[in-house]
Amino acid sequence: MKPMRLRAPRLRTPHSLRARLLWFLLVAVTLTALFQAFIAYRTARAEADEIFDYHMQQMAQSLRAGLPVADPPSATHDEDDEEDHDFVVQVWTADGVRVFQSVRSALPDRALPGFSDVKFQGTTWRVFSLQSRSQIIQVAQDMATRQAMAGTLALRTVLPIAVMAPLLMLLVWWLVGTSLAPVARVRNQLARRQADDLNEVNESGLPDEIAPLVHELNLLFGRVRQAFEAQQSFVADAAHELRSPLAALKLQALGLQRAADAAARDVAVGRLTAGIDRATRLVEQLLVLARHQPSTAGALRAGPVLLADLVRLGVADLAPLAQARGIDLGLVHADEVLIHGHAEALRILIRNVLDNAVKYSPAGGTVDAEVRLAGAKLMLVVEDSGPGIAENDRERVLDRFYRIAGSDAPGTVVGSGLGLAIVKSIVELHGATLTLGHSERLGGLKVSVGFAQLT
Repeated sequence: MKPMRLRAPRLRTPHSLRARLLWFLLVAVTLTALFQAFIAYRTARAEADEIFDYHMQQMAQSLRAGLPVADPPSATHDEDDEEDHDFVVQVWTADGVRVFQSVRSALPDRALPGFSDVKFQGTTWRVFSLQSRSQIIQVAQDMATRQAMAGTLALRTVLPIAVMAPLLMLLVWWLVGTSLAPVARVRNQLARRQADDLNEVNESGLPDEIAPLVHELNLLFGRVRQAFEAQQSFVADAAHELRSPLAALKLQALGLQRAADAAARDVAVGRLTAGIDRATRLVEQLLVLARHQPSTAGALRAGPVLLADLVRLGVADLAPLAQARGIDLGLVHADEVLIHGHAEALRILIRNVLDNAVKYSPAGGTVDAEVRLAGAKLMLVVEDSGPGIAENDRERVLDRFYRIAGSDAPGTVVGSGLGLAIVKSIVELHGATLTLGHSERLGGLKVSVGFAQLT
């Protein structure tokens, strides 16, 4: 047998929207600034080269009128002047005689017309040569000096970008923090809440991307609050209703204890048994009602259901009770149509409606059920020949624990007022409609439940 390997739990990687936005934006700003600085530097260098070439060309053009022919210039230039010259100018006659030289160190006499790069004494020179009718004019510039000057100009162009990039990063940091401040506010509101605080979260000032999420969260809080309120109301009503049966059981137990003879003991036992049956039925119905509340029935499995089959099962379950009381119970019509629902919950609904009809119908009476397709709805209709329910009580009998005075059926366990409340809960769970009316044919109560058919 291979040993079992325990897999270590995977740790959740921290994920912050603010950190991600800052990271991507700051990286984007940095890369953009670097790229822009590179382009600006290269462009400034190129423009500086063009400007220097233009100056050299204009200087040569200014000497085109010619210089007087004289003896070759003597080397009498001051050394300090030679260091301060950015440009070197030489002029030759057509015979090759140098008639002008701006510095002591002369450049080679041969140069191609126009611009060219000449290496001389370990240095590269940018040379512009212009030939007039009588002279050759040569203007040159040391490339090292040119590049230094061009670099200085280019750096001055890049300097604003280098200054603005950090300022832009600080602006991005502030904007992201300000934009996400409402999200932090919502987070703080939720963090400070107690477990029973289900009030809505303030939605003002939220960005469009976050507002729908907070809105749905508020709707969820509302549904949970309604579920809690319904649960609290249910528990309070259940506690109130259980108090009387339990008190009656205690009194019946004391009566059984004080019974003086067998006859009194039998009466006390019968009352105690009836009380236990009533309490048992009440607890069972409370559990059924709690299970089929629309807010707590999410775990029930829903699917296609053939309602006619469930009604047949319900009629078969209650047939012994109806037969014992001489009641004619039957399914008079059944359309074989599917609906979408919870089979177990629908079975309880059908049983409660049929049980209510059989319980309150007089001995020898009639209870008819039918499943009939009416337009787009599948109708479950149960009619009985009992006393029915007055019109002003039809809404109230759907409330929990409401019982019409004097309506207890003889020979049955005293009702708890939960049967039709359970029916109402299951109807709401399925999005169906429930109507209580008067049966024109049998004279008693007519219960109609409408379901949407499965398409």
